[in-house]
Amino acid sequence: MLFMNFIEELRWRGMLNDMTPGTEEQLQKEMTAGYIGFDPTAASLHIGNLATIMLLVHLQRAGHKPFALVGGATGMIGDPSGRSTERDYLSEETLRRNQEGIRSQLTRFLHFDSGANAAEMVNNYDWFKEMTFLDFLREAGQHLTVNYMVAKDSVKKRLETGLSFMEFSYQLLQGYDFFWLYKNKGVRLQMGGSDQWGNITTGTELIRRKEGREEYHAYALTTPLITKADGTKFGKSAGGNVWLDPAMTSPYQFYQFWLNAADEDCGRFMRVFTLLTREEIEELERQHQEAPHLRILQKAIAKDVTIRVHSQAGYDLAVKASDVLFGKATLDTLRSIQIDEFDTIFDGVPQTEISAEELANSKDITDLLSIASRGEVYASKGEARRAITQNAVSINKTKVADPAAPLSLEWLQDRYILVSKGKKNHLLKKV
Repeated sequence: MLFMNFIEELRWRGMLNDMTPGTEEQLQKEMTAGYIGFDPTAASLHIGNLATIMLLVHLQRAGHKPFALVGGATGMIGDPSGRSTERDYLSEETLRRNQEGIRSQLTRFLHFDSGANAAEMVNNYDWFKEMTFLDFLREAGQHLTVNYMVAKDSVKKRLETGLSFMEFSYQLLQGYDFFWLYKNKGVRLQMGGSDQWGNITTGTELIRRKEGREEYHAYALTTPLITKADGTKFGKSAGGNVWLDPAMTSPYQFYQFWLNAADEDCGRFMRVFTLLTREEIEELERQHQEAPHLRILQKAIAKDVTIRVHSQAGYDLAVKASDVLFGKATLDTLRSIQIDEFDTIFDGVPQTEISAEELANSKDITDLLSIASRGEVYASKGEARRAITQNAVSINKTKVADPAAPLSLEWLQDRYILVSKGKKNHLLKKV
């Protein structure tokens, strides 16, 4: 059986940071099972996890078998890699809830029913829950020296600020995960971000020593950590992490994150986060260079990733929300918004509830604007009147020209009116 060259795919996409000797030869020789671990420290994965998820996607597309390990056991400790302080301890109930969220999200990316190379999901709590501390010391602790473990960067960087024995043992637990999967599932490869190199190679060394081999029979591969061209951390927005769960980051907010990517980041993002071919990406880059104001690359990335994370319907709603809030949406577009979509589209937009009594007291458009906005849009009737005469006000995406126009307004879904002052929006809700 011929396998797509997984390593070459990673190389041209800029997704290969390091690998142990013999990794490429192993992947070309036979179907190889490889895994990545995800600690359930939150109820959702975030876009910072997407780069490693894409490693599993490309591994499966190349004909190999991906495993996703949800760290129900290691999540109780927390990985010290890349941290200067110890993580907060999570309860078992919280960890179980987080595990289920991650499990659900990973099914959107991997095929779990594709035959011989179908993806599998495992939880390391399943093999650690019955193991006593003494068993673990005999199974794993006797095979690696403290000298070996202290030499790891993730440990050395924490020695000055302090590292608990619990966190110090994390790499040994992760190493044993690899050994267990190697013995029980035939897994030969562990992958992860470049900050995981020390933990991953602890696993290859533990396998070598427990198996009594001179040569390595298990392999390690890492991908570069994604950073933005301006030096800021990738995966953060003004509101914090950009999550894959629509309840934590709406499809609109998710779409907007990619749409706002800097030009200098887009080529790299296209290669890492989409499944487009090299030829397709290079053609999009050419088109973008000719007309950067059209933001061709940003739109292509936002569409591809939003559909895969949130579905076609989620993408369509995100585009509709963008058109309503920033684009050239019409009254017909507003009329097409379903009642259950309003909260999603207008999440974060200032909103004011207006009572029947207030409506009755509003004689014209100017009254409505000044009463309903509570001073948040227009401080006074005079300011509202001036904005209208300056052609700066739209009601339901239709320009208002007469400050004394009667209140013959169309309430969207019989409840909402969208007021726009320039590019700023304010939603009125009838109660």
